[in-house]
Amino acid sequence: MQGPIFTTFAVVALGAVVGAQPANSNPAGYYEVVGVEEGDMLKMREGPGTGYKVIVGLPNGTALRIHDCDQIGSTAWCKGSLKRARGLKGYVSWNYLQEI
Repeated sequence: MQGPIFTTFAVVALGAVVGAQPANSNPAGYYEVVGVEEGDMLKMREGPGTGYKVIVGLPNGTALRIHDCDQIGSTAWCKGSLKRARGLKGYVSWNYLQEI
């Protein structure tokens, strides 16, 4: 009896983890920046990783159009543009985005 319960739990847990990372999905749409600590900003970068130059800092509540995401190491990086300034494009960490 323990097998079916464990299997159900494992499937639910795996679904939550998979849902948290868009590595194999198309998350295109509008998102806002959330979860950035007070006094800090989410860094939009020229490429998908912390080794790339910072383009601009984005405070919580900033709206972005996300075009695509890729898993780079342990972080999903999303290519996006600012909703109010579509010409400003770069990469941000998926961990700080919430769909709007």
